[in-house]
Amino acid sequence: MTQYRIIGLMSGTSLDGLDIAYCTFEHQPSSWKYHIIRAETIPYSIEWAKRLRSAEKSSAFEFVQTDIDFGHLSGQLTRQFIEKHQLIPDFIASHGHTIFHQPEKKITSQIGCGAAIAAETGIPVVCDFRSIDVALGGQGAPLVPIGDKLLFPDFEFCLNLGGFANISFDDLGQRIAYDVCPVNIVLNDLAAREGYPYDPEGSLARKGSVNPPLLEKLNNLPWYHLDPPKSLGREWVLENIIPLFTSPGLSTFDLLATFCEHIAIQIATVTGKEKHHRVLITGGGAMNQFLTERIRHHVISPIVIPDTLTINFKEALIFAFLGLLRWSNENNCLKSVTGASIDHSGGCIYRPI
Repeated sequence: MTQYRIIGLMSGTSLDGLDIAYCTFEHQPSSWKYHIIRAETIPYSIEWAKRLRSAEKSSAFEFVQTDIDFGHLSGQLTRQFIEKHQLIPDFIASHGHTIFHQPEKKITSQIGCGAAIAAETGIPVVCDFRSIDVALGGQGAPLVPIGDKLLFPDFEFCLNLGGFANISFDDLGQRIAYDVCPVNIVLNDLAAREGYPYDPEGSLARKGSVNPPLLEKLNNLPWYHLDPPKSLGREWVLENIIPLFTSPGLSTFDLLATFCEHIAIQIATVTGKEKHHRVLITGGGAMNQFLTERIRHHVISPIVIPDTLTINFKEALIFAFLGLLRWSNENNCLKSVTGASIDHSGGCIYRPI
């Protein structure tokens, strides 16, 4: 095949909902061409958001049950999406929802049982992209960089502002990528203290003032001084970030303003001083106007924010593409990015028929 029709599924740590993107890919002689044809984010119910948020503290039985139930939910939502738009996908590529990510212990877990998705839709499913990389000594993240390299070659830096900020770029012929810092996983948690699911356009942060002592503590966290490959998980945030937010006299607005400043400074640190290197910014954080203003203030390079469809569904698009590479038995994970012992093709395939 030279053209593929694939649905990518993505559930981020910010718990906005299930991203579903129907994409086409065409393999041309020297490049890949893609189109996002249809895409939606299906919000989670209050019950499901609570269940996913608390899964890391559940019993072993409850965890397995949640994995299976979330797979059936993902399959049902995908089937409804297919029927609504009258689509005929070749297969589905599902990232799942990350619950545990501790690669130093060789642990990573993305729930959303692929067998259940395949059973609900009757369509083949590629899933569990991270496990083989961790088993091979890698971080299991980030996985998006090979998609950045092949689908977005016109940008020197590809930056995604999701639950975490992650960046990818070429360095001496090798693709380098890693998590930069937490973003929406912290900003959304702070916004919730004021009764909001997220900070709309950064309006809450704009009311606050940067607290220099807190900013210094954030910027001096030891993790930021580690060399890549490296990746972050919710556990690290709970252990290292949240305890710093207990200083008396700081409002939620001050915490938001300070953390946005922290994010912008960390991004400026990794993009460096090359004025002609373009930075593509996608992910939910790209819609936070206050945050992007602070990034533009600190980053020397030109910032490019694309159309809304690409902003919101780039990760689902790229997981569809990673599924394509796995389906074709081509490498979809680079050792230069994750630190695994070899380049490899990660993902399990379920074929219901």
